[in-house]
Amino acid sequence: MAGNKKVSEKVSKEKSDKRSSCKTAEVRDVEQYLQTGCMRCKFGGTPECKVHRWTEELKLLRVIVLESGLTEEIKWSCPCYTSQGRNVAMVAAMKEACVLSFFHGDQLKDPHELLELPGPNSQEGRVIRFTSLSQIERCSKAIQALLEQAIVQAGEPRKKREATEAMSYPEELTEAFQDDPSFQEAFEGLTPGRKRGYLLHFSQAKQSATRRSRIAKSAPAIRLGKGLHD
Repeated sequence: MAGNKKVSEKVSKEKSDKRSSCKTAEVRDVEQYLQTGCMRCKFGGTPECKVHRWTEELKLLRVIVLESGLTEEIKWSCPCYTSQGRNVAMVAAMKEACVLSFFHGDQLKDPHELLELPGPNSQEGRVIRFTSLSQIERCSKAIQALLEQAIVQAGEPRKKREATEAMSYPEELTEAFQDDPSFQEAFEGLTPGRKRGYLLHFSQAKQSATRRSRIAKSAPAIRLGKGLHD
């Protein structure tokens, strides 16, 4: 029994050390990223890492981006490209594609309609998804044009973002306001971004009971002026 316990403890320690190593590994440059990935998941540094599916595509995107004159850095463990200290674009490997993302792609003119929303709730960011070298080669001139726009944009004063279309309040939230006007006052006093975060959180629940539960659980933080993830 004692022998089995020691073996179990050893295996547990090895697993813990492996997880710890993955979490603390630091990606220092793009060459390392292309070899090991971002090291933020258990596949980092292994043949299963997503980077190895798109190595050649990532290398070609890197060449195109560097030819634009942007400065190459590592941020969030991935290749990031900046101009005058401002983030402009990133290159990264995903499961189904590799992507070139623009931090403020919503302001770029995109006649070839290459840019996509990264997710349904994205506002400023835009991405282009690639699944082959030939696709990147065909789009190279269009990519260069987008990069040129983004560099000019980075050198200009940041434009104040126009308010997005007002989001509708779920019925359950309106009822909570009617029951407690001080709660409504606290909610309306939040920053636009925090309000949007809560409205998305509440509205995404399919059941009325779930929406009520989310509102009740969020109320204390709202009264303190905090956001959903603060």
